[in-house]
Amino acid sequence: MVGPNRQSYAQGRVDTGAVIDEGLRSYMLRVYNYMALGVAFTGAIAMIVAMNQALLVALMSGGIWILFFGIIGLGWFAPRIMMTKSVGAAQACFWAYAAMWGLLLGPTFAAYLAIDPMMIVQAFLITSVAFGGLSLYGYTTKRNLGPMGAFLCMATFGLLLVLVVNIFLGSPMLHMLLSGAVVLVFAGLTAYETQQIKNFYMESDGHDVITRKAIFGAFMLYGSFVTLFIWILNILGMLRGE
Repeated sequence: MVGPNRQSYAQGRVDTGAVIDEGLRSYMLRVYNYMALGVAFTGAIAMIVAMNQALLVALMSGGIWILFFGIIGLGWFAPRIMMTKSVGAAQACFWAYAAMWGLLLGPTFAAYLAIDPMMIVQAFLITSVAFGGLSLYGYTTKRNLGPMGAFLCMATFGLLLVLVVNIFLGSPMLHMLLSGAVVLVFAGLTAYETQQIKNFYMESDGHDVITRKAIFGAFMLYGSFVTLFIWILNILGMLRGE
């Protein structure tokens, strides 16, 4: 017969597990909600820019490079701000990042809207399905994805260097290979980042800490989603011969 103390202990472990699971689900839901809102915000800004000739001219006259380096800079400093400063500062970094991506994507949207608007829709649907499956894998797998993440992070820097080199070479073949490699690398990063975000959660965290972690998690997944979308759209365009 199980004594009352052992019964209480077992019940306590079950109750604690239920609380942790519920807290983790709530936390991950906040991450995905923030990310989805960021993607929607970016898409709205990109469409506004795509339909505004004055903004397009301003961006194509040098604004693209300012945004490009601004995104890289914010991508580097934002995580430190999000994890050490206030919730307001974390929110500001996230929405500024999403806004800059929207401005940067404006000329791309304008080009594809002139060719075939459905390509944007197709790329978004493909990205959403792939992202959802990869993120679910990262959330549910028991395998430690840490070693894979370290390799993928190094591969990202390598791909960035190849991208810069190909700007000057202008090789279509290298561009196609680069596009496929970027999609594969960021597919892996999506699973890895999801697992890392899940591991960030601690039941003992206060409200502000959990909120900042959720924003930071959304920031990570948002970057992977947008990158996947851009390069999948690029691949669709190349397959169409555009």
